[in-house]
Amino acid sequence: MFRRLLAIPLFILILAVSATAETRAKDRIALVFGMAAYQNVTPLRNTVNDASALATTLEGIGFQVDVRMDATKEEALAALDKFAFDAETADIALIYYAGHGVSVQGTTFLIPVDAKVREARDIVTASVTMDQMLSAVDGARKMSIVILDSCRNNPFPDVIDLRDPEVAKGLTTGSGGLAAPSPERGTLVAYAARDGEVALDGEGANSPFNTALRDNFVKPNLEISLLFRQVRDEVLAATGNQQEPTTYGSLPGEPFYLTAGDALASSEPGLDELAVAWQRVVAADRANLEQSAAAGDSRSLVGLALAKLDRQSTDYAPQEAQALLEKAVAAGDPDAKYRLAKVLEGGIGVDPDPARALKLYEEAAEAKIPAALNDMGYFHFAGELGLPKDRDKALALFREAAAQGHTEAMFNVASFAANGLVPDLGPKDAADLLYRALRGGSELALDGLLNNADKFPRETWADLQQTLAEKGLYDGPVDGSFGPGTRRAVLAAYGIFETEN
Repeated sequence: MFRRLLAIPLFILILAVSATAETRAKDRIALVFGMAAYQNVTPLRNTVNDASALATTLEGIGFQVDVRMDATKEEALAALDKFAFDAETADIALIYYAGHGVSVQGTTFLIPVDAKVREARDIVTASVTMDQMLSAVDGARKMSIVILDSCRNNPFPDVIDLRDPEVAKGLTTGSGGLAAPSPERGTLVAYAARDGEVALDGEGANSPFNTALRDNFVKPNLEISLLFRQVRDEVLAATGNQQEPTTYGSLPGEPFYLTAGDALASSEPGLDELAVAWQRVVAADRANLEQSAAAGDSRSLVGLALAKLDRQSTDYAPQEAQALLEKAVAAGDPDAKYRLAKVLEGGIGVDPDPARALKLYEEAAEAKIPAALNDMGYFHFAGELGLPKDRDKALALFREAAAQGHTEAMFNVASFAANGLVPDLGPKDAADLLYRALRGGSELALDGLLNNADKFPRETWADLQQTLAEKGLYDGPVDGSFGPGTRRAVLAAYGIFETEN
């Protein structure tokens, strides 16, 4: 399927990026914390062992790993700040935390080794929060993962009574454990035990949860949703059903693997790419997917449907794909609405139905699916699917998609703003959007800037140079000219590091 590119010269893609010598930012990165030598509360036995073992496993499957053992709060926050910047050019960003954790009034706090808590309110200033960890992984281009192996007993029994309803308001238990998180779409949070329950250290050098993670991380062709289901099953078996790991979050429509080399090539994958990717998942896990789909799991329904759109597969069956998507649409799944709209718009193995496709696009956009918002912007801009041309409506939709993190929409809005077509946005706003699009992995932004530099005014280039300089990616003059130094900085912002001859 085609990508939604605006049909004006500013958006024409001409040449592929080329460089005399280049390296790419690591596409899989991890930050691993192991907290054991607590200064003011009970030390822990297995956490450093667990963190060290998992770090080795992650390095073995292609992750660039930053390991922080027995970190103070200051050290932990500094590591998270650096990781957040690096995550912006990574496909997958993963944080693993083994150490004390506690939830108070629905907020999860991870306890650094120097935490000193004399009363309940001290936790806020002494700890690192779940929200800070989620923020650090949030910029990853395709998948963000936070794993907490910290669902142990209350480390402050003499200071905080989690049974007190005024302290423990919002908790599911009074004995310990962590509160249930609410991550954004595309972010997975895994707890060693269900929210409000307590995890076990185990009898050996590593916890049952850590052992199960490492066992499954190295298995080839294991899609991430299946991976964590297998982790759950192994921990339940190892603990006699006393401990059940749990995951939270809404996974995106594309499948993901932790093994190196398995990420989708495009940051905005089209239907053909998704079909091939899901066909691989089905080949490895057909029984589980069909079982989940039969139980009404919409992601499994969509995955099975997309796999049947792989033209190179013997499973190619577009009518069956449409039926599966219709079932997910009937259940109200907005991603299924978007995927079915693509099928009906393009007539992929079925009769085209542009009127129905438009209705489904509109419903997906109303549900804030970023790609649907961007596509609706294109339809209004170009006057397609029976819509009249309406630049103002198109811009409003592009802006909404950009606010949802859609990188191509960011580039579209930036292009409008750079050319003075957005009354409340100027060159600096355009530059900020261009930078964010680059960091988010937009090939459209990269190609547009490198191959159509003259389409952007000098004022926008100067502001972009200033932003790149502030991020430590550019050290040349802020003069609005596009030369070799600016080119290298644009590539670096995207995650490609070009060296001079």
